[in-house]
Amino acid sequence: MDVSWIPGSADLVVIAVAAVAVLGGVGAYVGGRRKRDAPTPRGDAPSGPADAPARETPAEASVTTAPSDTTAPSDTTEAPESPDSRLARLRARIGGGLGASLLAIFSRSSLSQDDWDELEETLLLADVGASATDDILAGLRSRLRAEPDGDPRAMLRAVLIETIDPALDRSLRLAAPGASEFEPIVVVGVNGVGKTTTVGKIARMLVAEGRSVVLAAADTFRAAAADQLETWGARVGVPVVRSDREGADPASVAFEGADRARTDGADVLLVDTAGRLQNKAGLMDELGKLVRVVTKVKAPVEVLLVLDATTGQNGLAQARVFAEVAQVTGIVLTKLDGTAKGGIVVAVQRELGVPVKLIGLGEGADDLAPFDVVQFVDGLLGS
Repeated sequence: MDVSWIPGSADLVVIAVAAVAVLGGVGAYVGGRRKRDAPTPRGDAPSGPADAPARETPAEASVTTAPSDTTAPSDTTEAPESPDSRLARLRARIGGGLGASLLAIFSRSSLSQDDWDELEETLLLADVGASATDDILAGLRSRLRAEPDGDPRAMLRAVLIETIDPALDRSLRLAAPGASEFEPIVVVGVNGVGKTTTVGKIARMLVAEGRSVVLAAADTFRAAAADQLETWGARVGVPVVRSDREGADPASVAFEGADRARTDGADVLLVDTAGRLQNKAGLMDELGKLVRVVTKVKAPVEVLLVLDATTGQNGLAQARVFAEVAQVTGIVLTKLDGTAKGGIVVAVQRELGVPVKLIGLGEGADDLAPFDVVQFVDGLLGS
């Protein structure tokens, strides 16, 4: 036997430690197998403290195109200004360029031919329209011939009031609050005229009159539109029906809004629609579909066309096409404060035979007012 190597004490210590480590690993492995093979104890007791409530596992969120609704907390609502007092407060904002030009002409002692030419040019530049301008000038000349010593400014006032026609019914076709089933109002217009803002302001007017309102955010192509409408609704405690998916079918949102208004017993359903160009046939067809779908629940009592008063003749072109598709019943003119285009009031009414019902005279929440012919003309002339 080879005895040339005999381990020392240090080597024996190393061997002993290694042996203990190997035996420990084997024991742990066997113990783990026994635990895994042991039957699982039955029972419903939680592993935590006995009085700790079990947490419910949240269900997976479903994606749906059905509109959802939100209602503002009552402690954040505002009290809108009464519509009756608004135009009196805002009348000073009407004059703008047209009013200033008319005042300059009629401050003279008499009207020369140059003054008549300037008056004609002023009316045309204010988008009164050629036909209406001719009628206004003819009416003014006739009155001055009948009363040579009369006040030309007072006569112009009378002619303008007559031309804009105070006999037209400019009220919204709504029953008294609580008197009937909900009544739909559809609001249409091109991009950029302030349509969604106008819908929010109309809601404030209706709330100020004591009506309950439901808003339908059927402008599903612009996510910010529904958010904007919710902000307006929250300020006066009005529920908003909207889709949870951008690009959803606007007609379905309008239908769900009508269903919500009927279920809640609301007085008015206000439907905001996507801004669209009047020369896009597909978009205009979609608007017609939306109106037809709402009609299946209840026919709209109003289809209001929102026009930007600064667009002049372009606004008239828009109005013609919208009137054909959606049977417009009234005009809302926005941005009428401080503009030289006040004559659009005359032109659009003559073009469509549809009255201007509301005018926007500022950016404030209550700066939308019912249109009153006498106060409007007095605002133009600074009376």
